[in-house]
Order: sequence, then C-alpha cells, then structure tokens
Amino acid sequence: MARSRETKIELTAYDDLFQTDESREEAKLSKIRDIPISEIDEFPDHPFKVLMDEDMEQLVESIKRNGVMTPATVRLKEDGRYELISGHRRKKACELAGLETLKCEVKELTRDEAIIVMVESNLQRSVILPSEKAFAYKMRLEAMKRQAGRPAKENYSPVGNNSEFATSSDELAEKVGESKNQIFRYIRLTELVPEILQMVDERQIAFRPAVEISYLTEEQQYTLLEAMEYNDATPSLAQAIKMKKYNQDGKLTSEVIQSIMEEEKPNQKEKPAFRDERITKLIPKTVPRGQETDFVVKALEFYNRHLQRNKAHER
Repeated sequence: MARSRETKIELTAYDDLFQTDESREEAKLSKIRDIPISEIDEFPDHPFKVLMDEDMEQLVESIKRNGVMTPATVRLKEDGRYELISGHRRKKACELAGLETLKCEVKELTRDEAIIVMVESNLQRSVILPSEKAFAYKMRLEAMKRQAGRPAKENYSPVGNNSEFATSSDELAEKVGESKNQIFRYIRLTELVPEILQMVDERQIAFRPAVEISYLTEEQQYTLLEAMEYNDATPSLAQAIKMKKYNQDGKLTSEVIQSIMEEEKPNQKEKPAFRDERITKLIPKTVPRGQETDFVVKALEFYNRHLQRNKAHER
C-alpha cells in the first residue's frame, strides 16, 4: 500500500490576496508624513558631519523653492519622539530655510537595523572623511555582529583571524566594496586622539602612518603632537612603524619620540626660516634657500644704521 503523502499548502493572507498595487502604494505613502522638526532627535553618535558649505546653501535654496523631494528616514522611539536615521543634511537645511516640519518615512527598525541603514545611506555621499568612515564602519560591524549573536567588541587588527569576527568583517567588506584589511585600518583610526584624527581629515597626516600611530597610548599620541609641532613635521610611515615597534617593546619614551621625529627624511624639504607672511613676502625670490636669515639680519642692520643717521641729523 502506497504511503499517503502530505502536501503543504501555503495560503496567501486575505489582505495580500485582494490588495491592489494601488492600495499597497497607499499603505506605503501612509508612512510618509510631515513631522515637526522639534519632535525629531539626532541619531546617537552619528559619525557623519553636517557641513555648512556651498552644497548646504544650494540645498537650502532648493528646499525653499521645491520643498523636500526625498523624504528623510526616521523611526518611532518608545518615548513617542522620532529618531533621525538618514536625512541629517535635509533636516538642517529645513531649519535654515525656516521650515517647522520635515517630510519623513517612518520605518519600524531595531537599534542595530537603524545603525545599518544609517551607515548605508550616508556612505552614498560623494565626499567622506576618513574619520567618518572609521566610526561608521565600526558602528556597522558591531551592529552586524550583534545581529548574528556574536560578541560586538573585538580588537580590530588587520591580522585578526577570529572566525566569528572574520565572518562579519567579510560580510561588511563585500557590502561596502573595500578589502577587509582596509576596513580594519579605518576602524583603527577611532583610537586616535581628536587632534591627530582631525589632522588625518585635513590631510596633514597620511592615512597609513596614522593607522600605525593609533597603536600608541593617548599620552604617547599627545607627546607626538608636541614633537610634530616642535619639528614642524609629521611622521612618515617608517617613523610611525618605528614608534609602534618601540611601544610594543615598552621602550617608547618622550625622548625616543622626539629623537625619531628629528630624523631627516628622504627628499625632505628644508624648513623655511620664517613662517610669518609679513617677513617672507619681503624677501626677494633671488635669495637662495637657507640664506633668508642672513638677508633679514643684513636688512635690519641697514635699517638700524639709517635710524642712527637720522638721530644724528636731528641733534
């Protein structure tokens, strides 16, 4: 006798079965509404900066003429207020334009889902600072690991081989189109003191030396800052690696940092004798580099003799 086979029949929900494309669109639109800006809170630890630049001015003018074309994304919080997930520039532009509401799409998202959406939407920007990528990648990687039930905190290192950590970082690398090692390097920048991280954003310190500097303690980084200012120079990759090695060996003192920063670099340009533009613009370009001080001293000597002659004539 043949076995009776059980056949599973999945029934389509009544509402889905009779819902038209038009009604589905209406349901989606019902979640798009004008929300008072006063009821919208910023995203906690939002890593992306809202700059008051020419693009912002153009966005303000566009919103004054046409309103907000693309809704911002928010989620409803437990206290009844809204949390802004994407659209921080649009919100600021609306405030500058004198509007009291912001067109938003309300989404039901968990904290980690909100982090992932926030990072994804902001990574579409044409210009992203290293510090923005650093904190965005870190937030998103930790959110992905929590979603997968993995520990959120790890020691971010380009040579990390923890299998669970590798799984999340592989997923992130595929999503953002960067190598896993490069993602690790960006995340290392979050260990920099704010002053050095700002120098990275302003391209005063190159990316790779900055990654090596991130392994120094906070105190060592501030000592390095002083040495950079004193020597009017930033560390090369070789110098940064040397400091990291001394630190790993427990031998990185303030004297060692200063000594490393005093090393002459290949193709290093000679430092200008004077930084004050009031002086440099008066030195003829025909004066050879390195002889600016002699020129200024001779000019001052000549001027002093001129003053003395004038005093002699006045007697």
